[in-house]
Amino acid sequence: MTPPHPSSRKILSCGIVPVHFDGLRYRLLALRGSKGWDFPKALLADGQDPLQVALAAAREATGLAELQLSWGDDAFRETIAFDDGNVGRYYLAQSKTSEVVLRAPPGADKKDLEYRWITPEEAEDILPPRLALILDWATEQLAAGAS
Repeated sequence: MTPPHPSSRKILSCGIVPVHFDGLRYRLLALRGSKGWDFPKALLADGQDPLQVALAAAREATGLAELQLSWGDDAFRETIAFDDGNVGRYYLAQSKTSEVVLRAPPGADKKDLEYRWITPEEAEDILPPRLALILDWATEQLAAGAS
């Protein structure tokens, strides 16, 4: 039996698109690290629950502990797979607070980290093209309202 081609193997990162209603509109929390802007996420290991990994990643990176899955715990969207098989799965979760406490992952320097609460329009300017599908989906979910 031949092993699967490396690109046919799915490597899943699970993340949260945190949103906060500021009284006028929803804003999304974007994080900048050494690889550019993204939403908080972590790699899924065998046997782990994707949603729990995503929530833990958001909590550990931002200090946002009380995220509400106002659009449902099965509401997620995945990115298109990269050549290496890497796929990002993102859930939409609402935070009642905009207070963020950035925490540097192991091996990273906190001074290289940044966060911004941004509008979907601002997100188009800073997020990488691979997250366009996620941003479009999140914007549609916000426009439709919570379930």
